[in-house]
Amino acid sequence: MKIICIGRNYVAHALELKNEVPTKPVFFLKPDSALVISNRPFFYPGFSSDVHHELEVVIRIDRLGRSIEEQYASRYFSEIGLGIDFTARDLQAEQKKNGLPWEIAKGFDYSAPVSEFFPVSRFGDIHDLSFRLDLNGKTVQEGSTSLMIFTFEKIIAYVSRFMTLKTGDLIFTGTPAGVGPVAINDRLEAYLEGEKVMDFPVK
Repeated sequence: MKIICIGRNYVAHALELKNEVPTKPVFFLKPDSALVISNRPFFYPGFSSDVHHELEVVIRIDRLGRSIEEQYASRYFSEIGLGIDFTARDLQAEQKKNGLPWEIAKGFDYSAPVSEFFPVSRFGDIHDLSFRLDLNGKTVQEGSTSLMIFTFEKIIAYVSRFMTLKTGDLIFTGTPAGVGPVAINDRLEAYLEGEKVMDFPVK
C-alpha cells in the first residue's frame, strides 16, 4: 500500500508558503508506517519542534491501473475521506535549503492519520465538497474540492504515468490555506460536508 501525497494543489496554500503555483501535479510518498486510523492519537515526534497540520481530502484506489486516461480515472476509486499530512516544517525548511529530499519531514511514523472512508455515491458532487479542520475548537483550515488546481481524475492520470496504482493505495489530494503548528495536548477535529469524521488528540 502506497500513500501518495499531492503538494501545492490549492493556490492560496502555495502562496502562503511562498511557493510557485504548479502547472502539473507535484507528488511525494509516505510509507505505510505513517498511517494512523480509528482516531488514535498523534504522537509528537522528538526530532521536530515545528510540526504543522495539513488537512486533505483522501481518495482510496480500488482497482489496479497504470497509465490511466483522465476520462476513465473515476473508475479507479469509489471511496473518499479526510486525512492530515503532518509535516515537520523545520526539517522540511532545512532540506529545501540544501536541495535535499523531504522524506524525513513528511514520511515519519504516524504522520498520516486518516478518517474512515465513505462511498462517493453518498455525496452529490465530489468536485464541490467542503471540509474543515478545528484546532482546540477553533476553525483553522477550510476548503472546497472545487478550488483544487488538479482534479482527482487529473491526479490519477498523472501519477499513474509513473507508477502503477494498486488496490488500497491512498492519495492525499492537497491542502488548502491555513496550515499551522500543533502542540502536545491539542485536539484536532475534521469535518467533511459538515459531518465530523476525525477527532483525536496530540500526545
